[in-house]
Amino acid sequence: MQSLNRYAPHFLGILRIVTALIFIAHGTQKLFGFPAAPPNGALPAMFTLYWFAGVLELVGGALILVGFQTRAVAFILCGQMAFAYWMSHAPRSFYPVLNGGDAAILYCFVFLYLIFAGAGSFAVDKTARA
Repeated sequence: MQSLNRYAPHFLGILRIVTALIFIAHGTQKLFGFPAAPPNGALPAMFTLYWFAGVLELVGGALILVGFQTRAVAFILCGQMAFAYWMSHAPRSFYPVLNGGDAAILYCFVFLYLIFAGAGSFAVDKTARA
């Protein structure tokens, strides 16, 4: 198992990239109706809470994708996902499977992990120090 440790930074980078790509899709859905229209069928008005969530998902997701200021951006996105869960999902039901908040919880904890673990491989943060 010790030999697997040398791959940890690479798979941390892959986790960061895959998470960011899926997270960006949530932002494009909210802001542009792509790849599908939002669940309510309407795009949010500018400067509403839902619009800000889309901007954070799109811009924050892009920054996480390239690994730029990963820890700081992950901190913001972790808070966003905690806020989203408690404001939007938790009031519907105690159980995440029933309230639709399981993705928000997972994102929250992946971003929490990135705060402490950093970007891993394949990140702008890594090349800036080189």
